[in-house]
Amino acid sequence: MKTMSFLDKLLKGIDVEWKQMKDVCTDFIVPMRDRPKIFDGNIPWCRIEDKEGQYFNKSKSGLCVSEEMIKKMNLKVYPTGTVICSCSASLGSYAINTTPLITNQTFIGLVCGDSLFNKYLLYFMETQTRVLQELATTGTIPYISRKKFEELLIPIPSPNNPKKSLEIQQKIVGILDTFTELTTELTTELTARKQQYSYYREKLLSFEEGEVEWKTLGEVIILQRGRRLVKSQLEVTGEYAVYQNALTPLGYYHESNVKANTTFIICAGAAGEIGFSDVDYWAADDVHSFITPDFINSRYLFHFLQTQKNKISSQVRRASIPRLSKNVLEKLLFPIPSLEEQERIVSILDKFDVLTTSISEGLPKEIELRQKQYEYYRNQLLSFSASR
Repeated sequence: MKTMSFLDKLLKGIDVEWKQMKDVCTDFIVPMRDRPKIFDGNIPWCRIEDKEGQYFNKSKSGLCVSEEMIKKMNLKVYPTGTVICSCSASLGSYAINTTPLITNQTFIGLVCGDSLFNKYLLYFMETQTRVLQELATTGTIPYISRKKFEELLIPIPSPNNPKKSLEIQQKIVGILDTFTELTTELTTELTARKQQYSYYREKLLSFEEGEVEWKTLGEVIILQRGRRLVKSQLEVTGEYAVYQNALTPLGYYHESNVKANTTFIICAGAAGEIGFSDVDYWAADDVHSFITPDFINSRYLFHFLQTQKNKISSQVRRASIPRLSKNVLEKLLFPIPSLEEQERIVSILDKFDVLTTSISEGLPKEIELRQKQYEYYRNQLLSFSASR
């Protein structure tokens, strides 16, 4: 409520003029198509994977071009503070460069004039992704021309008072930065917790020789293959989730064929992905469910298999449809401590799992809520719909 009152006060009575980008930007820098031939300088050449949050700082792969090569190839350099927008392939990606740099041809650089604050433009562009997608040429790879960027409309508050206009833009940016920083902090915390989770999982599931009994999974567990359902049998909503070639349900069915609290693995498509269901479900024919005896906790098995993902993934046959053989799983060596010890390990690791992966609680849920809150206020601050 306090934030909304502040927004009402900030935007109350403000004149807004919607201007074309070409009227508030001094340049639209379109990179050359040619890739630099030699990387032996100090000016970064960046790609989409080099973007760090809202900024381009450097080439992560160390690709830098010399001024001599820039002149020789007539490459376009973005001055510091340019708003760099994807205009092809990864539409909806925006960043500001903190140092002069060049990019490949999937970007265009918007250089702000004196009446436009670059971070304000960056946040506004985030609201325009759907518009850009509609403007893009259709084809294998979508593309947006410089002319279409020039004709985009942007709201300029208090256009007849440049000083006040920039002050308002900066206040709007300050509010949105607060939300962005909070989301960034939560994301950083999530990354740290995932690393901690991985560390304790490896530590708890590593046993010294002779400390526990080791068996192959095929010796102690039944790998039960699911049964196929045709598309016409599936429902949009229903009592039992149907898993086929991914951990996201393919649909729903009125019957189940696997009991609750079972670990399962995808063997075609997203082959090697490991899931666990605490409710009954239907496993289709590309899913194998691990049916455990009384002395093995299925949740313990789930956590153990997470430590084996790299090994399992390396055995996936790469083809048009990736596949994983049942034999690969049956040959995996599996440590079997006492049931009491299994339950202790599960109790510890489940806490980390909830914190790092749960979409109903834990950090992912908090990040989702903060992102929605940020998008709401961003749209409120940058719509100026009544003034358009």
